[in-house]
Amino acid sequence: MAKLTKKRKEALAKFDKNGTYPLSEAIKIVKQISNTKFDSSVDIDVRLGVDPRKANQMVRGTVMLPHGTGKTLRVLVLCTPEKEEEAKAAGADYYGLDEYIQKIKEGWTDVDVIITMPSIMPKVGALGKILGPRGLMPNPKTGTVTMEVGKAVTEAKAGKIDFKVDKFGIVHAAVGKTSFDEVKLLENARELLQTIVKLKPTAAKGTYMKSLFMSSTMSPGIRVDQKSITA
Repeated sequence: MAKLTKKRKEALAKFDKNGTYPLSEAIKIVKQISNTKFDSSVDIDVRLGVDPRKANQMVRGTVMLPHGTGKTLRVLVLCTPEKEEEAKAAGADYYGLDEYIQKIKEGWTDVDVIITMPSIMPKVGALGKILGPRGLMPNPKTGTVTMEVGKAVTEAKAGKIDFKVDKFGIVHAAVGKTSFDEVKLLENARELLQTIVKLKPTAAKGTYMKSLFMSSTMSPGIRVDQKSITA
């Protein structure tokens, strides 16, 4: 069994690891026990009662966090020349086509979001083995395959995130930074969680949201009372 560090012992002493806390209280605790030297992400992990192997139980969506993620996203737009100015004006960090497709083929993936156009998808599809495992593959369902590339860039920069249940039935997402005040974290977290609730598949039976935890980078997880999501 791994030995607990001094910082982890101090963090565990500040809450009951077997207890369940209202969302607002969990946020306070997470801010208190975060002890990294950098501005940690505040993360939510939701275990859902779905079987992600079945297409009719897949949970995937997007949400615009009211206060953003606190992270400056690097956005690449793969587009035709006539769309480059639109991408640039919206704040895209990189824009173009063939040169970036070649760079990606050579292993470059130093971006957080890739946006493209429907007509470009055949070329982008060939990059699936590189982009897929990194969560960078554009998808119409998340608004990253669109003719409105400027709007997509603006939304990504403003705090739009996409989430997807993993093979274990868990949704992982960041809802801000520990430097955010409690109200901003609460509003961001509720926006995400209420969106997940709305996306409950009709084929999912039994308890939909099985467990909910909040943590910061490298901190212990705090179990959250699901009833407090809308309180």
